[in-house]
Amino acid sequence: MGGGAAGFFLSARLKRLLPEARVVLFERSSRVLAKVKVSGGGRCNLTNSFAGVSDLCHVYPRGHKLMKRLLREFSHEDAYCWFETHGVPLTTQEDECVFPQSQNSESVILCLKREAESAGVEIRTGCPVQSIERSDNGGLQLVFDGGATTPCLFDRVALTTGGAPRGEGHDWLSALGHKIEKPCPSLYTFNINTPALTSLMGIVVENVSVGIAATKFRAEGALLITHWGVSGPAILRLSSYAARYMDEQAYEVPLLINWTGETNVEQVAQELRNLQNEAPRRQLGNLHPFGLQNRLWVYLLERAGLTSEKPCGELGSKGINRLVHVLTSDSYAVAGKGAYRDEFVTCGGVSLESVSMRTLESKSCPGLYFAGEVLDIDAVTGGFNFQAAWTTAYVAAGAIAASLEN
Repeated sequence: MGGGAAGFFLSARLKRLLPEARVVLFERSSRVLAKVKVSGGGRCNLTNSFAGVSDLCHVYPRGHKLMKRLLREFSHEDAYCWFETHGVPLTTQEDECVFPQSQNSESVILCLKREAESAGVEIRTGCPVQSIERSDNGGLQLVFDGGATTPCLFDRVALTTGGAPRGEGHDWLSALGHKIEKPCPSLYTFNINTPALTSLMGIVVENVSVGIAATKFRAEGALLITHWGVSGPAILRLSSYAARYMDEQAYEVPLLINWTGETNVEQVAQELRNLQNEAPRRQLGNLHPFGLQNRLWVYLLERAGLTSEKPCGELGSKGINRLVHVLTSDSYAVAGKGAYRDEFVTCGGVSLESVSMRTLESKSCPGLYFAGEVLDIDAVTGGFNFQAAWTTAYVAAGAIAASLEN
């Protein structure tokens, strides 16, 4: 159930493992792999090299313990090899993100479709499943919404319906005995109603540190100033780490920005003092400290109550202190979240307490398996969410095949 990344990968692998079995993939809409198509700006960041990952909790805020176990069965190296051997040459960027060499998500879509169809998977679109019911003979019956399709009975069912930001389908999953972690959006931009800041739209600061005041939520990376607020990897990562907290706060929190990325405040102050000593007559607006673009630097000077015409030598200790505070603890009121138009990630879903850590089978409904974002697993940007889809689908397919063979 679900014609996305996890659904196609799982069904194709299952059919290869059990050629004699009838494997049917149901998709509620008229299009399959819609999220794959728009992911990565249409380029599809399908995994990551994991080269800079020292702890999985840094990239999987939810589900890192399970992913650590499952990646032993199907890792990022396995995913890389699978796609290359199935006709999708890949390339790894400097930021460790892995894309098809074609830089086009269609390469991934065609590959997944080709593999499923050549294996003999039946693909049926326009089939929204309303519920799953246990039959008298122990099978699982799919009941379709609106009665457009007659109920179908299967020995095993895999749920790969993706994230459900409004909790779609969770009622009947709860009725089957599953614990549901409240769904809420993850990976989004922040709205900030500060015209002086948003007038700087288009400026990118490569190394910043951002956080939510009075919490431990912190993230680092590039930040993009937009016409509605702030975006970029640092913000998206922070939104992932703090997804549930942000939801509880109705997306109105105090955002702290360290524009220098330097955590040692005294080091920032010392660099300013050095500039003061080196060019005391130079106007502050003509300086370029910490690699900041001139327009942003002048804006930050104004935030500190300083004029760009002021000579550097007249900055004084109080001026340096005010500037250090703005550079390292600039505060803004977040006034809601932005969102990707067609792609998003959902925090929450079927609790990992409700599934077997080894097989991803439901503990309360034998024969029902889960893979992909329907589970309470989600990640930061960089290909990690797709890797979770490939890995959980691979493991679930293997477990289903083993259960039927036995």
